[in-house]
Amino acid sequence: MDVAMANAADLYYSGYNAAAATNVGWLNWSPAIGWLSISPEEDLHDEKEAMAWQYSDDYALAGSSPETLDHWSSSTVSEMTLSSAAGTPAEEPLKLSSVGEIDKGIRLIHLLTAAAEALAGDQKSHELSKVILARLKELLPSPASGSSMERLAGHFAKALHCLLVDGEAEDNCSGIETTAITAASQLLQDMSPYVNFGHFTANQAIVEAVGGERRVHIVDFDIMEGAQWAPLLQAFMSMKDGPPPSHVKITAVTAGRKSASAAVQETGRMLAAFAASISLPFSFAQCRLDRDGCFRPAALKVLRGEAIVFNCALHAPHHHHHSPASIRSFLASAADFGARLVTVVEEEGRDTAGGGKGGFLVGFMEELQRYSTLWDALEEGFPKQSKAREMVENLVFGPRIAGAVEEAFRRREDDVTECWSEWMAAADFRKVALSFFNQWQAKLLLGLFNEGYRVEEEAPNKLVLGWKSRRLVSASVWSAQPPPADAED
Repeated sequence: MDVAMANAADLYYSGYNAAAATNVGWLNWSPAIGWLSISPEEDLHDEKEAMAWQYSDDYALAGSSPETLDHWSSSTVSEMTLSSAAGTPAEEPLKLSSVGEIDKGIRLIHLLTAAAEALAGDQKSHELSKVILARLKELLPSPASGSSMERLAGHFAKALHCLLVDGEAEDNCSGIETTAITAASQLLQDMSPYVNFGHFTANQAIVEAVGGERRVHIVDFDIMEGAQWAPLLQAFMSMKDGPPPSHVKITAVTAGRKSASAAVQETGRMLAAFAASISLPFSFAQCRLDRDGCFRPAALKVLRGEAIVFNCALHAPHHHHHSPASIRSFLASAADFGARLVTVVEEEGRDTAGGGKGGFLVGFMEELQRYSTLWDALEEGFPKQSKAREMVENLVFGPRIAGAVEEAFRRREDDVTECWSEWMAAADFRKVALSFFNQWQAKLLLGLFNEGYRVEEEAPNKLVLGWKSRRLVSASVWSAQPPPADAED
């Protein structure tokens, strides 16, 4: 497919560029890792210290680091094993601290399973599920005094309740202010490598792929709060092997809803302000999906000479435009534009081969197992209840659990859950091998957290983050262009 290249004079940048940006408070940001400023030959211990966040009174919130506030914007006695209806054990059980807690935890899991089962199959019984959830609610203390297991069960109970109220679910189970969600997301980056693992791996690959290019154009499928891009802009300005790009543009793909568009505009304004603070020419635009939620190449405006990067980071909860067809249309379009690089970050550990087979109950148990693993990882590093942990659980994981449970409930048995790295290979995208430095950087990142995290190289172009034996998230790198001439020999 031929893609029309626009001239610079014809391009509209949504009103935001670095020259026109105002000071919006992102200007104190310093990256957790200075890309390209760390040499793999240097001492690993020294670099771990260099990556450690420096505390300043300017960032005094919940004992957090600078990245807690400004990273995105600037850039056991026994164990209980969860099991599904099919008897499949969870890879990593959630740890409980006493015999009484174990007994209560088992009761909570049984009640959650029964409530989900009442909603599964052809004979759905909403009334029975309501009765079971009412009984479960009686067993749960207030979140402030509840154990880790009780808080997790509470989030899944709320997710099931959202399914029961259906039309009222959006009002009752969402509506959290964006600023609070952003703060909680930044706290999660302090507590876990779960988010930054994909961001850092993708960003390093981008810097290496487009280094030396005058104009760089990044097309982001779901920009959310923009957490990934301020560090990348800083990395461009820190390059040692040549000058930074003369212009960087980010185009955010949106679903077209007014609320989503307004949030993305704010993200663009903040990124433009940060780019201005580091003297990097920058522009920001939006590209809306069509009425079917699919990406159309004609909607994307590009300039001749731009090095084009497609970024697709998929973290639950999937929004309305994150249907498999929507994601597929976006990734396929990368080939139409001859994208220099395509970065894919996706959650691991789901049964993609079975699609929607097994029904809602199997999908529900998969999510319960998955989030018990994430809960366990947080508990290892942050075992005590705190305001920061509460924010992460309520504002990040709570909505993600609700979204994942709803997705499992809506999924039809003939739906196919894609593994997007496998799809990319089948679509003849070329694997781009990750550099030694990129792999080393991922392992260095994990050194900042507790020892349960691990990273594995599944393929030359793909890294997987795991917690003990459970896979959590992967990052893979591809290209829609043929290999360089010097790589064909």
